[in-house]
This record gives sequence, C-alpha cells and structure tokens, in this order.
Amino acid sequence: MKKFIVETYYTCTFKTVHSLNDLNDKELSKIDSRTDGEVEVIDVKLNNRKTKKLGEKKKSSENITKTDNLLSSTVVSEALNPKKQDHFKNNQSMKVKNQANARFKMPDRRKGYIQKAQIGDHKVYLHTGEYNDGKIGEIFIDTNKEGELVKAMMNNFAIAISLGLQYGVPLEEYVDAFIDTKFEPSGNVLGNDRILSASSILDYVFRELAISYLGKEELAHTPSIASTKDISDEAMDDKFLKIVKNITSKGFVRSNYEEKLVDLSDVRINLKSKN
Repeated sequence: MKKFIVETYYTCTFKTVHSLNDLNDKELSKIDSRTDGEVEVIDVKLNNRKTKKLGEKKKSSENITKTDNLLSSTVVSEALNPKKQDHFKNNQSMKVKNQANARFKMPDRRKGYIQKAQIGDHKVYLHTGEYNDGKIGEIFIDTNKEGELVKAMMNNFAIAISLGLQYGVPLEEYVDAFIDTKFEPSGNVLGNDRILSASSILDYVFRELAISYLGKEELAHTPSIASTKDISDEAMDDKFLKIVKNITSKGFVRSNYEEKLVDLSDVRINLKSKN
C-alpha cells in the first residue's frame, strides 16, 4: 500500500510565433486571440519537490497559491476549447521533443562526495554532484601519471556523461555500457571498501556509481557492512533524521541512512539530556 505522495513543481518558458502581413497596432491588439501561432518550448526548470503522507487533510483552496499570473487566460481558454484542441495538439506534438529533452541544471550549491582509489599504480579521484533529492547529476574524474591528452579526454568524457544525466539519461544505461570495459590501467583497487579490482578506469567508476546510487550489490566484491535498505517510514517521522537526510550525500552513505545516522541520533539525545 502506497504511503507517500511526491509533488514536483516545474516552470515552463515558451513562446508563440505569429506571421503577420502588416505590423500595426490593430494587428498587435488581436494577436492574443489568434489561433495560428506556433508554440515553442524554450526551457523547463525544476522548481520544488514536496512529499506528504497519504490521508493528510487537503489544504483549503484559500491556501493554494493562485497561478493565473503564470499563464495568460487566452492560452488556457484555447487549450480547453474542444474546437481548438486539435490545433494545440498539432503545434505541441511538433515541440514535445523539446519538453522531453529539457535539461535540468544542477543547483549552484550541491551535495556529493569524492572517492579516492588506486588502480595499479594510478590514482583516480571520482567527484560526484547531486540534485536536492539525492539523484546524481554530474561526475568529474581526475587521474595522475597520465599525459595531458588522456586527462583532457577523461575530463571531456565526464562532462559528456554529466550532460547526459542532466538531460534525463538513466544512470543504468551508462552502467550497462561501461561495466567490464577492458584497458590499462587495470588490476587491483586500493582505497575502496567495496571494489577490489577493475578491468579499467571506466569499469571502476561506473561500478562505484552503480553501488552507491543504484544499490547494485551484485557488482561489489565485498559485502556491505550495513543493509542497503533505505531509511524506514517510522524513522522518517523523526524530524532530525529528515534534516540530516536532506543535507547528506546519498552516494556518500550509499543510501544507508538509518545505519549511518544511528550514532548521530544518540548524540542528539545526549545533548538534549544535558540541556
């Protein structure tokens, strides 16, 4: 039985294009009532995401923010008019790819983690960046003992992966594509508690991301010290744990919030008792 509802709010920027025979005040005054304009989506941005339990009382309509100022009444009435729905469908069907392929940019201040490891004689530093909900949105790969060409290639490869993630490409697709790729450096891995060997830098990077963000324990070489289940519903009722989960990198704790934060809960209780 479902227990929670997730509401996601977006802001859509779009433009309408009309072709006019004459440019004058009379034509411009009628432009909002015309139905021959082409609608083009420019940008779709993620504004906010809220969660709530099922069964909670709905907020009264007086508390709901009015959105009349976001869309013109003319556009809304045209979209709801059955006679003009076909026109809107034709225009929007040509632009639906723009909506589907909209880029969700990373927040300016973001969570993430840095994992240092050594593959053979080569040190690799994996940097990750996360959205506010813990979903990965970017990676950076730094290496040593590599020439400028290899470093530049790895840097641009990481940028390409990051752009793909921000445009909605699932991390699973990259994991399936790059796991078990074979090239040097390869061999034993030092510095990572879950991965003991890798057939290449890419094999190591996406194996680490799959374990940390997707919970793919079958790709790890050592068992997890704590269970991989996410924080329980009962524990989520604790406001303290909610706050810590919001400010903690999902990849860093590998989704083991409950086990990683149990000590912090004890500290909080002790501090309260001292006060």
